[in-house]
Amino acid sequence: MTRFLVDEQLPPALARWLVERGFQAHHVSDLGLGGEPDSRIWAFAVEVSAVIITKDEDFPRRRAVSSDGPVIIWIRLGNTRRAELLKWFEAVLPRAIEALELGETLIEVA
Repeated sequence: MTRFLVDEQLPPALARWLVERGFQAHHVSDLGLGGEPDSRIWAFAVEVSAVIITKDEDFPRRRAVSSDGPVIIWIRLGNTRRAELLKWFEAVLPRAIEALELGETLIEVA
């Protein structure tokens, strides 16, 4: 089963929403990783085989030049309310899951 790690510029509600739909998901703040450098979050994701869901461009840039590391789902949506984000994510999640199943390592959703 895919395990998701939701980065801190996204709301904890996204992790809870994923859990409600049967996924394993945690927000970085729930794991004591809030405010930690990207390198620490990256290492944790590798350690637990988690897919990082982020709006931060640093993770996709690092993944694009790395031959290994966690899978990154890069959310390319401007600032929006939590309810709108969750509704939008519900629409793009099937496409992201399909890309994961195809073995993609950097998945941009817009």
